[in-house]
Amino acid sequence: MQLTLTQRRALVTGASQGLGLAMSLRFAEAGADLALVARRADVLEHAREQVMARARGGARVVAIAGDVSTAEGCAAIAAAADEALGGVDVLVNNAGSSCTGPFESHDDEVWQQDIDLKLFAAVRLCRAFMPGMRERRWGRVINVLNTFAKAPAAGTAPTSVTRAAGMALTKALSAEYAQHNVLVNALLVGLIESDQWVRRAAREGRSLESLQTELARRIPLGRIGTAEEFANMACLLASDQGGYITGTAINVDGGMCAVV
Repeated sequence: MQLTLTQRRALVTGASQGLGLAMSLRFAEAGADLALVARRADVLEHAREQVMARARGGARVVAIAGDVSTAEGCAAIAAAADEALGGVDVLVNNAGSSCTGPFESHDDEVWQQDIDLKLFAAVRLCRAFMPGMRERRWGRVINVLNTFAKAPAAGTAPTSVTRAAGMALTKALSAEYAQHNVLVNALLVGLIESDQWVRRAAREGRSLESLQTELARRIPLGRIGTAEEFANMACLLASDQGGYITGTAINVDGGMCAVV
């Protein structure tokens, strides 16, 4: 099955590296026009160059440096994307970091920062772009979450709480906008290859291979996933070929999460 996003306009937050960059590359290969969003302009420009090299059929790729954790930042990003692309058909809410640790170590400020970055960013960007999707009767929203949204573990707050809220937002919006052919889904990340494992291996003074071997023991498939595999699922949800999928929270985790 060949997935195509020709004549679709996609905006991906957290697009400068990791899963955000992988999804942007896959969307570009499928022919989408792209707005790449991240805070660091220099890293974002490097990502834009990589995506441009993979873009199919003269697709446009623009970089928008901005902070999605504030209302002002979201408004500026939405305005820039509308000006550059003329609208957004596919919104990928991917920006976020993993804020974990002992519950008593997190004060109100830490909680508020996590809520602003992971929940309110999605709320604000959906509010900005979903009216246009509704009017055009075609739209896709993909909320990138974590399997802790379904199966929290000790020491995973506030991340597990904000991710669970993101899953509830996904379901609520999917029910409201299905009648307008605007599909809303969530992808829940398990253990995926990324720079965070390289950094952790360095901190622990061990090889990346030994760390990944240890982590893989927790996964039924026996290996860590790749960013490309995650991006392929996102591309399906963003495409016409995924046109009967909405309101779902799909684990991309090799079977690790105990909750389906």
